[in-house]
Amino acid sequence: MSLCTTSLRVEPVMAFPLGFWDVSLWTAIIAIILLATSELLSPYYGRTGLLINRKRLRAVALVVALIFLATVAYRIYEIVKTP
Repeated sequence: MSLCTTSLRVEPVMAFPLGFWDVSLWTAIIAIILLATSELLSPYYGRTGLLINRKRLRAVALVVALIFLATVAYRIYEIVKTP
């Protein structure tokens, strides 16, 4: 934890609590949930009056999955690069 000085008082600055591994795991879980939801969602899910665009949901799920794959590729690169 570091300190930030503002006009006469010292306030602690919180560090970002998530690491690269945590973000990678989070994107993997979100991608799986979104892909499963987009596949299992009925096109006539009209009981709630909420219309969900399946194509947009699937596109977002695929983008999150690609972000996860990019983090995995970066981790593999780090492992291969270090002797």
